[in-house]
Amino acid sequence: MFDLRPVLFVIGLLLTVLGTAMLIPAMVDLAMGSADWQIFAASFAVTIFVGVALAISARTDVRTLDTRQAFVLTTSAWVVMAAFGALPMVFSELELNYTDAFFESMSGITTTGSTVIVGLDFAPPGILLWRALLQWLGGVGIIVMALSVLPMLRVGGMQLFRMEGSEASEKALPRATQIAAAIILIYLALTILCTVAYVLVGMTWFEAVAHSMTTIATGGFSTADQSIGQYQSLGVDVVATIFMILGSLPFLLYLRMVRAVGNPAPLLKDRQVQWFLAILALAIATMTFYLLSQHPELSLGDALQLTTFNVTSVMTGTGYASADYGQWGSFAVGALFLLMVVGGCAGSTTCGIKVFRFQVLYASTSALLARLLHPHGVFTPYYNGKPIPETVSESVMSFFFLFALSFCVLALGLAAMGLDFITSMSGAATAIANVGPGLGEQIGPAGTFTNLPDAAKWLMSFGMLLGRLEVFTVLVLFLPSFWRS
Repeated sequence: MFDLRPVLFVIGLLLTVLGTAMLIPAMVDLAMGSADWQIFAASFAVTIFVGVALAISARTDVRTLDTRQAFVLTTSAWVVMAAFGALPMVFSELELNYTDAFFESMSGITTTGSTVIVGLDFAPPGILLWRALLQWLGGVGIIVMALSVLPMLRVGGMQLFRMEGSEASEKALPRATQIAAAIILIYLALTILCTVAYVLVGMTWFEAVAHSMTTIATGGFSTADQSIGQYQSLGVDVVATIFMILGSLPFLLYLRMVRAVGNPAPLLKDRQVQWFLAILALAIATMTFYLLSQHPELSLGDALQLTTFNVTSVMTGTGYASADYGQWGSFAVGALFLLMVVGGCAGSTTCGIKVFRFQVLYASTSALLARLLHPHGVFTPYYNGKPIPETVSESVMSFFFLFALSFCVLALGLAAMGLDFITSMSGAATAIANVGPGLGEQIGPAGTFTNLPDAAKWLMSFGMLLGRLEVFTVLVLFLPSFWRS
């Protein structure tokens, strides 16, 4: 018989954390004279009540979680967090219906960055901060999940990092909980550094705090409809670019750096990091020269600033925008469309397919081609200097298939709801790759999804969940065999 108690107990604890976080925007609204503080206080009371009730009634030893319970917990936790995270937005001055509020909350907790809100410039400060907090919590949550849960579940090749991470972690810190706590501290430290840097380049403290949380989480929610483009500042673009990249690198390597007294060798020698930076640099250089060829009135400096910021934002899945890159030309749109599904490194806050899977696919394909040329030879694919187990290669190839299939189904589903081709394709891609901005005739003012029918918003919310939890984690729950004893 399937025991739900460990699942409900952990969800209760997570809801307690989420409810406590609601007090922060409540205090901000109260200090700034916004009546929305009452909304956050009421949402806090409801969320805490449900969370504590679940934790007390289902109290049990979570160390005995089996694989099925871990799958159910991972998916249900994200859904429940999004459902309760939507409460403040339903009753706030924005007056969103629950569909829009859930879409916004799911977009936040999955660090997607798609929005249905028009008029962010006039939104209550508490709501702006809450959106940023949702992304910040979702960012740290996915890091901890990627290092602890996904490797155990052998999802999409993530067991590769269990093998790598377990050996290194045992040398660094004795217990998994200590590793998670250390990574959370690093995440918090980067957020604080980003906040200070934003203030130094001209943001107010409120704007800096909100943007730093969504930058490190590579989420992309902003406090204004024009996103980062409102500042028209080289300094802001540089700070955002640096910290978007930092948020896209494996946080376990930051821990190794700290243990190595600041020595960057563990980070710089990692093949996944090298590939990520190389792809990013190549994309920026290519896009810069293309932009100059299409817009000769731009200087090299302006073109480089535009492409560096926007290409980094798209590839890392952040979704900030400083310009309407949909007007750069068909090549630029196509290239950015491909970059958005590449993503950053495993064990970071970024989304998409992840660079390591392309490395595994490349190594496995190279070994296969070599065996075709030399049938009697022995060729072993390697990742980071270590042989890639066959189970990892199979898992990665299965992930590519399911990712592509899920994208096609989402795009067809959106098209069946009356959306035009570009909107359907970009909506599916931005949801499953957790990037944020969309393209197409039916995308509303400031790139929002407010004009989409409710059914499309629910489908995109499911797509965000699918992409954030690495596809397998969600789809396995739909198998009848999963629920059989």
